[in-house]
Amino acid sequence: MKLDELNIKILNCLQHNARQSNAEIGRQVGITSPAVSERIKKMEDLGIIEGYKAMVAPLEMGYQLKAIITLRAFMGKLKPFLDKVKNFDEVVNCYRITGDENIVMEVVLKNQKHLEAFIDNLIIYGESKTQIVLSRVIRHKSIKAAE
Repeated sequence: MKLDELNIKILNCLQHNARQSNAEIGRQVGITSPAVSERIKKMEDLGIIEGYKAMVAPLEMGYQLKAIITLRAFMGKLKPFLDKVKNFDEVVNCYRITGDENIVMEVVLKNQKHLEAFIDNLIIYGESKTQIVLSRVIRHKSIKAAE
């Protein structure tokens, strides 16, 4: 499906605030609430809109550290890791990547001791490298439609 200008405007509205009503989105883009609803439903059905979520502040949830951890899997350990990583509560994002490492993860941890224990869990799967996140530069950036 090629996204038209109205669908792109609707997506921008949803990425800015997915909780706003279809009527409010309609006012912003110049169409009726039912038309907005129909377009959103079609984009959901086509997988363009993958879902909706609440953005939670890790610090407010008791997590004092955020880290980016890369993993270079040992021979034969990538598949077992890919199965196991889904069960790690600390992992908020995980990507399989190209390059020297196989995996990059964004993790949230309660403290240094928690980080140490988490890294200890990774040792059986491969060699890890950890970078502590100091601050977020971009909070949330809308994805623009490809030309």
